[in-house]
Amino acid sequence: MTEWFRPAGSTARDGFDVAVSPGDEKEWDYTGLCVATLRAGQSVEFDTEDCEFLVLPLSGSAEVIVEGETIPLGGRADVFAGPTDFAYVPRGTTVAVTSAGGARVAFPHAKAASDYPFRRIGLEQVETELRGAGVASRQVRNFGTPAVLEADSIIACEVLTPAGNWSSYPPHKHDEHKPGKESVLEEIYYFELQLSDDAPEGVKVNDPIGYQRVYGTEDRPIDVLAEVRNGDLVLVPHGWHGPAMAPPGYDMYYLNVMAGPGTEREWLISDDPRHGWVRELWPSQQIDPRLPFGAAR
Repeated sequence: MTEWFRPAGSTARDGFDVAVSPGDEKEWDYTGLCVATLRAGQSVEFDTEDCEFLVLPLSGSAEVIVEGETIPLGGRADVFAGPTDFAYVPRGTTVAVTSAGGARVAFPHAKAASDYPFRRIGLEQVETELRGAGVASRQVRNFGTPAVLEADSIIACEVLTPAGNWSSYPPHKHDEHKPGKESVLEEIYYFELQLSDDAPEGVKVNDPIGYQRVYGTEDRPIDVLAEVRNGDLVLVPHGWHGPAMAPPGYDMYYLNVMAGPGTEREWLISDDPRHGWVRELWPSQQIDPRLPFGAAR
């Protein structure tokens, strides 16, 4: 049940808390994610090799340096506080990231066949979407999707789910090439969680939890039912994925990173036909009033 589940710290290497790269696993060829915790004044440096990279502050601010050019990233207090600016870095580039005050920085990446210029993308360009309704309400920050970011192969977004809600639902997949209907994409889920605002005063929890489900078909089996915590990963090489469940008391954040072999950079999904009907309920339901995160409520 845990073959594709990676607990926090289990992939750490080379100064990164999280380090998953294309080719690390059998059936894992296109998608990667690194996360680094930088102390005040600390930096991390690496070569992008054959991948395009995004530099995404999860908390704190940072500077990205490529060939003498420096891009400052204003960042944010944490992933629930709001969107952030970020940087795009092409293949074959040596990049250094430093933080004067300390930061936690994610580096989503994917195999690429062409290059786009090193640049900053402002938080004002991030598109926020409220998806679903009722207990399936969630917030999606489309910062690295095709409509927002010009890139070769990487697709990335942030999803925030209020306590007690179901996200990534109905279960869906993207592992077959069906022109105009479904695209082939690996996917990474990186989780962070927090105590919800409705917790009684004085409650302190250092170990919030959530749950993630992935299951396959008879021809391509996969079976994951993971209790996830801060810094955990679930890799989805194929199969139906969802729900991602935020238990009462704990808000859930996950960073999705996707890429695949297709010539078109597109996110096309198929719902599990046994459960896709739940979408029909949403027009008659209200969006969860706790959304969006990072706004006055």
